[in-house]
Parts: sequence; C-alpha cells; structure tokens
Amino acid sequence: MVAILDVLWHGIRDTLLMAWQVWWALAFGFFVSAVVQAWVPRERIESSLGGGGLGPLAKATGLGAASSSCSYAATAIAKSLFQKGASATAAFAFQLASTNLVWELGFVLWVLIGWQFTLAEYLGGLVMIALMAILLRRFIPAQLEAQARTHAQAAQTGHQHHMAGQALTMRERLTSAAAWSDVAHNFRGDWQMLYREIGIGLLISGFVAQINQHAFHTVFLSGSSAVVRTLWGALIGPLIAMASFVCSVGNVPLAAVLWSGGLSFAGVLAFIFADLIILPLVAIYRKYYGTAFTIRLVALLFVTMVGGALVVQLLFGGLGLIPSGARPTRSDIFTGVHVDYKLVLNALGLLLFGALFALTVRRGAIDPVCGMAVDRDRSERLHYGGHTYHFCCSGCRQMFEADPPRYLGGAEPPVATVQTSQDGRPKHHTISLTDAAVHRHDD
Repeated sequence: MVAILDVLWHGIRDTLLMAWQVWWALAFGFFVSAVVQAWVPRERIESSLGGGGLGPLAKATGLGAASSSCSYAATAIAKSLFQKGASATAAFAFQLASTNLVWELGFVLWVLIGWQFTLAEYLGGLVMIALMAILLRRFIPAQLEAQARTHAQAAQTGHQHHMAGQALTMRERLTSAAAWSDVAHNFRGDWQMLYREIGIGLLISGFVAQINQHAFHTVFLSGSSAVVRTLWGALIGPLIAMASFVCSVGNVPLAAVLWSGGLSFAGVLAFIFADLIILPLVAIYRKYYGTAFTIRLVALLFVTMVGGALVVQLLFGGLGLIPSGARPTRSDIFTGVHVDYKLVLNALGLLLFGALFALTVRRGAIDPVCGMAVDRDRSERLHYGGHTYHFCCSGCRQMFEADPPRYLGGAEPPVATVQTSQDGRPKHHTISLTDAAVHRHDD
C-alpha cells in the first residue's frame, strides 16, 4: 500500500513540475497563435484551395500554420475546406500544418527537449506535407475522393475559430478593442479545446516517468545497432501515440519522457507527428469521410509520419544536429520550482492569461450549444423568447434552431427572430416554431 501511495505521490508531483516547466511557453505560444488567427485574413485563401499544384498546397500550408494547434479543430476545419471544394491534398496539407507548424508546439518542444526538436518538428511538418502530396493519389483514387466529398458534405460541420475581421492597419489593430477581443476569444477558444488534452498529457507523462528505466530500454531496443533503433523507433512512435489518446501540444511532455527513456530521435519525432491518427480522431474521420476513405487516409498518414521522421533523422544526422551525449534525466525534465527566469516568465504568462480571459468576459457571451466563448459583436445571433443568444458558427445556431429546449430546458415560444452577421451587414429572419418543424421566412 505504501509503495502504491508513493507512486501516486511522485506521479502527481512530476505532473505539477512538468506543468511549471511549460506554463509560460503555452501561454505565450497560444497568444502568438491567437494574434495570427485573429489578424490574418483567410477568406481569399479558403476560396483558392481547389485543384492541384503547388499554389493551393502552399496556401493550405500557410493557412494551417496560422490556425489553431488543436488536432480536433484542425480536423473539423479541414473537413469544412474539403466540403467547400478544396482538394484532398490541400485539406490534409492544412491539417498537417495546423498540428506541426504552430508556435505553441515549437515553444514547448524547445523548453522541454531542446531547439533541435523544434527545428526538426517544423522541417518534418513540411516534409510530411510534401510526402502526402506525392503519395496521396497512390493511396486514395480520385473516385474514392469524390465519394468522400459527398459523405463529408452530408456530415455535420465542426466548430471554427473567429475569422480575421475587416481590413485594418497594424496601428488600428493595436489600438482597437474589437481587434484585441478577436485575439482574446481565439486565445480562450484554443484553451477550451485543448486544456483537457494538455492536462491528460501532463498526467500521463508524470506517471509514465515512474516506469523503470530498464523497461524503456527493453521496449526501445536500446542495446541494438543505431539503424535498428532508428527504424524501430519510427515504427512504434506512431503506435504509442495512437494508444495514448493524447494529441496536439498535450503529447509533448510524454515525448520528453520517451526521449529520456531511450527512444530514438526519429521515434520521438514520429510520436509527435502522429497526433492526427490517435484513435478518437480515426473515429471522426470515419464519420466525416466513410470507412473506405478513412482506412486509406490513416495508412497514408502513418506512412508520411514514419517517412518524415526518417528523412529528418537522416538530414539531422548528416548535419550533426541530433542531440548527442547524455540524455536528460528524469530530474532534468521534472525540475523543481526556483526563483529564476521561469518564475518571472510564468508570472507574466499568468498575467497575460488573466487579462485575455477578462476581456472575453467583458465583451463575450457563451454559445449555449458548444459552450465556447464568442464576441457578442461578431457572433451569429438569435433572438429567442425575449433573450439574445450568441453562437460561434452557423452550425451551432442551426442546431439550436432545430431544438431550443434541448439547450435551454424550457418551453419554446411561438416566434423567434434570427440576426446573423455576415460581412458586417446584419440579416434578419423570422422563424415560426411549430411542433413539427421550423419554418424560416426572409424579411
């Protein structure tokens, strides 16, 4: 009993120490990501992602890098792009970029296991996009892509973050409360989607760190040749990721523990890359695109993740960039709390976090369908039963319209008025609610 309590204590302690290590990087990383999401216009990019060639591929990569790092959000947005006519190549380039080329991921990697992994992550993201573009047609025939598009168009649209608003100069953005509100709501939206992933990732890493080092060496074939360890690590890295159920920035703490335990450089990279094929996301792919497409898509992503990790391993090995010497110990990763630069940065991160959340409280409202905080002035709105409700997207508003009592728990009045904001010009509709259906009449 004492041994079990000791493991529990050390697991929780290491979880909290890991959180102390990465808090400031997460706060500032999400802030930079929120600024990019809020202030970089995307509408024209989204409308130009159809067809093949380098143009749509490059634009999708840029749009993904400017997006949220949440794997679930990236999957929903990629499906939305695919619905609207983007090629499968462009849609999945967006998805790979969104989860591998974002600021917060690089910050946390740098803090935990070094700048080499940050550089390798960004380069690997580009390599995976290139491999995916080359191999996609071999895995997914054009006919199957067309069937998947039809399936996706019938699937429910996922949530998307606030888009960049009207064109403003940088000076106007810096002095505009509305522009900073966009930043704050994107910041809060990322945290709402990822806090569970980050928390679970930290908790798993804290308890995995209690496993005997010999067990790691056995699983990772530490006594084998460098070639065997590299190939084996690249193959099992994605499998560990799939089984861990942790994605996005949440898998970086576990990556640090795996690196400390002896997993090869390529294996750690493949593990980090594989957040798009964890089992919950595979189930979502099946819902969005159908079973046949999902099987081929997961196989394609697995090959690109393993291939990308091996390419980066070969390149970094040739340039002498793979970290050499003694790997970080558990005490290096789960370092204590001291009066140093981390204390200052963590305090600044807490102030930034509090200020942005306070702005969302002052200017925001809660979507009754999904629970996301949205800016009252930029949201989709519906006047219902004497109250105004705000929604993150048209999908949530439509779900509310279809069954208001489900989200409010009260009786529905006979008439409601919808007000949606599109291109800055409100549009008014009248909705007559009956027991059988919802009837809309444009004014």
